[in-house]
Amino acid sequence: MLKISIITVCYNSAAFIRDTLESVTTQTYKDIEYIVIDGASTDATFDIVSEYRDKITHMISEPDHGLYDAINKGIKLASGDFIGILNSDDLFYDNLCIAKLAEFIELNQDADAVYSDLIYVKRNDISKKVRSYRVRRNSLWKVRFGFMIPHPTFYAKRELFEKFGLYKTNYRVSADFELMLRFMLNKIKILRLHVIMVKMREGGISNTGFRWILHQNMEIIKACKENDFYTNLLFLSMKIPFKIASRFL
Repeated sequence: MLKISIITVCYNSAAFIRDTLESVTTQTYKDIEYIVIDGASTDATFDIVSEYRDKITHMISEPDHGLYDAINKGIKLASGDFIGILNSDDLFYDNLCIAKLAEFIELNQDADAVYSDLIYVKRNDISKKVRSYRVRRNSLWKVRFGFMIPHPTFYAKRELFEKFGLYKTNYRVSADFELMLRFMLNKIKILRLHVIMVKMREGGISNTGFRWILHQNMEIIKACKENDFYTNLLFLSMKIPFKIASRFL
């Protein structure tokens, strides 16, 4: 049976972490390695995580050097065939998500990575959909305009991290973009699973306010430059109408 590693990174996430933990631990698929990396929270986060210790493979609570450093800790612990990240304020769409993912990978054994769809929901009411996030076909020309496959639904073979490297810790919000671009430029085979995998709460650091949107876009330009892949702010601004339109889909 295919082993799937899921990593959740958290810091002072007591408000929403239980939803995340429940959505992982109630998955019907049995061969899940669940790794929770807490950055030495000062609220009740780790107390809540500890309630699920019998369903968590690895639990760590210690200071780190930011989100991507913590994710890298999880990847180094992971032993699954495929590795994915579920943020501490997100949750799976239903309890069949990982079963569907594993079945799809078994049917497409040439896949190096798989992604699917997600929906944004209200931060304090996950029953209310705000907009959809779908990338029907992943391609580098779309990346040039800022359209990247949804990272919370991205599951990659463990050996890809060993071969092409981990998340770069000199990014604050866009190391996921940089890593997926790096993987794509190395010609890995990425397939789309046509299901909604994740409910993502609105209001994360990368989609709050103009300053953060600008910062994110500057990091995307930096990521492209580091990988000899050209884009600019004008190209990235062209995705705004599509983002607005997605609220009505």
